[in-house]
Order: sequence, then structure tokens, then C-alpha cells
Amino acid sequence: MGSWRTYRIGDLAEVYDGPHATPVKTSHGPWYLSVSSLSNGRLDLSASAHLSEEDFVRWTRRVRPQAGDVLFSYETRLGAAALMPDGLVACLGRRMGLLRPRPDRVDPRFLLYAYLGDEFQATIRGRAVRGATVDRIPLLELPEWPITVPVDLSEQRAIAAVLGALDDKLTMTERVAATCHELGLALYRRVAREAKRTGALGAILDLRYGRALPAGARTAGDVPVYGSAGVVGTHTEPLVAGPGIVVGRKGTVGAVHWSSTSFFPIDTTFYVAPRQDFPMEFLYYTLVDLRLDTLDFDSAVPGLSRADALARRVPLPDPAALARFTAQVRPLFDRITAARRERSALATLRDTLLPRLVSGALRVDRHRSDPAALRPT
Repeated sequence: MGSWRTYRIGDLAEVYDGPHATPVKTSHGPWYLSVSSLSNGRLDLSASAHLSEEDFVRWTRRVRPQAGDVLFSYETRLGAAALMPDGLVACLGRRMGLLRPRPDRVDPRFLLYAYLGDEFQATIRGRAVRGATVDRIPLLELPEWPITVPVDLSEQRAIAAVLGALDDKLTMTERVAATCHELGLALYRRVAREAKRTGALGAILDLRYGRALPAGARTAGDVPVYGSAGVVGTHTEPLVAGPGIVVGRKGTVGAVHWSSTSFFPIDTTFYVAPRQDFPMEFLYYTLVDLRLDTLDFDSAVPGLSRADALARRVPLPDPAALARFTAQVRPLFDRITAARRERSALATLRDTLLPRLVSGALRVDRHRSDPAALRPT
């Protein structure tokens, strides 16, 4: 194995943070990358918002993210990070920072994986400032924090190539799922335009409260547990028979999640109970198209107003149109489910390999970039 050395973060990268404020979010325009945009070491634009061109100019005065930057959260979700892709026009949101790698010393993709590795994650936990409400990474001190990497850039790149190949496959499965989702939404909007009548959302579904299920009370199983941001764990006993729909009530307000199996929605969510003979797929796209995150919040505690949501007017297609729509979209839902299962298997493999590779416990054949190129040290 080549030589590994412990550097200061500041030896390998420049540290920047974004504005300490939040702009007015829009439905289009440059991307606004928040803590929610970081998902399992990768950038999730489905959880990101937009801002206006005017605000974008103000929000990038300090720094504008560029390809190869390592984006990270310095408050709340400490340890979360992702690589800035090429061609994305975006700004940093609140509680977001970035590392701009020095290309003569560190490969950007390797720096991301080293950041996500067990050793540096332990450094974050040990050196974070504990606050009354949230913990944070002290940005002025971060350049002095230690991180261990191979001295040889070719070794860094070989390790990054193996993990990157898995990440690329993960991205491909997500694109398949996203394409199917967008096609389904287009089919919904067509049937919605053709509908001759409308009614209140509450006429076709009810939003029922999830139930508290603390992490310590869960028994690991095959039942997904949903919070407002998506799956937060597993359990052995479902609360709701699937397929079904979960809506973020507190936290990631208005997020809409589809579960192909029976599931357990916790108390930061609503789950959908259909009324009348409306297929679940139609109800899902109805909620997605409503953009529930834009509704007024409850006045006492920020969260989705159930009454306001159920009062919204929605299209009510006739039974024949609903049947045609359902026949078209169900194969898309099946493909999305298959892509998500594939993604889960790939993510498990990547998460198993990552800590061993970035610690040097596994060596990589530098002439190959697939998992078969690995061998123990």
C-alpha cells in the first residue's frame, strides 16, 4: 500500500460558508442547496428548492459552488456531505458550507469519501460545538482539523473510482425512478386538465395523523418507518396497509412519499386514507401537484395545516378517465419500486466498502475501477 499521511483540512482545501439567511423560495430558477439536499453522501435535488435570479446574485457574493466542491452541513445534520456536480447553477443555503479542494494535493471525489469515512466522522463528533438547540462545526477551526489521505494522487483516484462507479450506478437508478415519476406526473396533469369538475381534496381523501414510534421502541424488520423526510428506519409491525402515501406534517413539511408496502408513519406525518373510489396513484399525484409545502402553516408550531390542505380544490375525473390513467401509471410505479430496490442494494455495498477503502484496510488495483479490483491489506 502507498504512503498515507495526516493533513490539516486547510492543507487540502479552502473552507467557505454561505449566507446566514433564507431567500424567498421559487418554483424555478437557480438551485438553493440546503441541508435537506444532502442525502447519503450525494446531492438530492428532489429535496432542494429554487430562488430568483436576483437573490442568486446576492446569495453567491461570498462563494458560488463549482464542480468538485465538497458541500457539507455545519449545523444540525453534522457529517452530511455531497459533491457538487458539473453544470449545476446553485447557491449555498443556511447551515451549508463547502470545501474547495486543492487539485495538486487531493482528488475532490476522494476528499468527499474521506469526509464520509469513519475516522473523519469521529473527528466531527469529537470536535463539534454542542449548542442548546443544535450542534455545529466551528468553521474557523475546521481548517485545523486532521484528515488522513494517501499521499499519492493516483491512489486517491483509484479508491475514488471504485466508490464512484457505485455512485454512478446509484445515480442511474435514481434517474430511472425520476423519469418514471415525471412521466406519471405529466399523465396526471393531462387527465386533470380534461376533468370537467372539481371538488375539495377532503372529498377524495383524509389526512390521518401518524403515531409516535421512538427509535428505541422499534424492532428491526422489513416494515419501513416514515418520517416527514422519508424512511427513517424499520419495524416489525405496520400501522397502515400498503401501498400508501405519507405526507410530511412537521419537519419536511408537505413532502409526499409513496410506499409500495405496508408501513409505519410516525407522528411528524399524515398518512392518506382514500374516500370514494379514487385509486391511490391518482391521490399521490394529486398531492404532489398541490405543492403542499407552499400552504400556510399552523400558527402555533410550524407545520402543515390539515384543514387548509383538505380545503384545496382538486380535479375530479370521471371513472373511465381514472381507469385509463391508472392503467398507464401502475407500470411506472412498478418500475420506480424496482429501481429503489436496486438502489438500496447498491447503497448497502457502497456503505460497506467506503470505510474500509478510505482507511486503507482494502487496497485497490489502480488499473481497474470496479469492486472486483479490491483486496485486503
